Amino acid sequence: MKCYNCGCELSEHNFCTSCSADVSLYKKIIYISNRFYNDGLERAGVRDLTGAIASLRQCLKFDKNNVEARNLLGLVYFETGEVVAALSEWVISKNLRPKKNIADDYINMIQTNPTRLDTINQTIKKYNQALTYCHQESLDLAIIQLKKVLSLNPKFIRAHQLLALLYINGEEWERAKKELTKCMQIDSNNTTTLRYLKEVDEMLLPEEGVKSGGKKKSRSDEIMKYQSGNETIIQPVNMKDGKGVGSLLNLGIGLVIGIAIAVCLILPARIQEAKAGINDDLRNVSEQLDAKSATIDEMEQQLSSLRDENAALNQDLQAYMGKDGNIRYYDALIRAADAYLTDSSDVLTVAEYLETIDLEALEEESEISEAYEKLYNTILALIGPTLGDTYYDTAYEAYKHEDYQEAIPNFEKAFQYDASNGDALYYLANSYNSVGRSEDAKEAYKQVIELFPGTLKATKSTTFLAELEGDQAQ
Repeated sequence: MKCYNCGCELSEHNFCTSCSADVSLYKKIIYISNRFYNDGLERAGVRDLTGAIASLRQCLKFDKNNVEARNLLGLVYFETGEVVAALSEWVISKNLRPKKNIADDYINMIQTNPTRLDTINQTIKKYNQALTYCHQESLDLAIIQLKKVLSLNPKFIRAHQLLALLYINGEEWERAKKELTKCMQIDSNNTTTLRYLKEVDEMLLPEEGVKSGGKKKSRSDEIMKYQSGNETIIQPVNMKDGKGVGSLLNLGIGLVIGIAIAVCLILPARIQEAKAGINDDLRNVSEQLDAKSATIDEMEQQLSSLRDENAALNQDLQAYMGKDGNIRYYDALIRAADAYLTDSSDVLTVAEYLETIDLEALEEESEISEAYEKLYNTILALIGPTLGDTYYDTAYEAYKHEDYQEAIPNFEKAFQYDASNGDALYYLANSYNSVGRSEDAKEAYKQVIELFPGTLKATKSTTFLAELEGDQAQ
């Protein structure tokens, strides 16, 4: 037990050893709360759930922070079918003690199971609907709804009690007693259940309902009860004389007449009404099918029209684009020329457009005009040296830092745009050799020797080429 003022553990003294607060009354309150908790626990153990709820509520009135009492109260509510009330107690308990609280398991048991959660929601909705039917005096519909509720939640005591009350109202005593017996199995000391059960027992055994000394005539004068084995047989006294046989005969004749009236008058009308309903349903279904068929035909016509329109548009597109979509090459050249005219110093942008053009593939696929090829070569000649120097500077910077993967593509572009740049070709060969691309390195060294004879680059290339070929021979 902890001090309400400072939270320190209390001793046997009536004051707190930490803050000196008077805790005598506080201890009595906690003791009373625990006493009610123990009483509620004992009542729950013998299925006196109503008494357990009363004791646990008293416990929480004295100590609202009693987490064990709240968890137990939630379990009792859950056992009686009151899932919402149970969840409320468990949520409060979790807020009071967020960690190491078994209420987490109880909440997760319900909330992490979508099927169980949906069942609980359906139970509440159907029970409320049954109450609505009762207020509207639609008792048959209320009974049907309550049976659905109990099929989803057999421990819902209030649903059992309401169903028993409806049976009592309809004088179906045996069914009422059956529902009340189920209530007793769940909660053995529910006051409402005991009151209903007393009324039902008095109607099932009326000779015990009126004692001697009153002016009211006991119904025991009209019935006879005797024991047959383990069963009690109750029959009217007038069965002993001939009046009972006559009564039974009259009852049988009345039953036969009633059935005949039902067959002759009520049944044909019901059959005719059912046929009319079926014809209306068939007519509605037929109308819906006709409407859907018309809609399908209309949509098929629209689809056919759209297909024809799509084919025509594709033909127009092919006409505009030329063979295999070569219009993209013309567009790229126009964009390159526009970029150069706009800013001649932005050679990288011009190069991006030119690099999308594969002139050899374009010549193979279709005949290109002389003007197109001339414009391409003109732009390439204008930006080639500048672009080659730009790529060379980028490549050489990467080469110095031994980033050959970055240097190789830039040396390739530098030599592509400026074929007179022997350094670019030489360093490209060295980069190939450094990354293990021996065949590419040999071809590059051979090009240096052929294109730049008598230079230092050619001499070094000859030495490196001999080393590569010697390594392959070994």
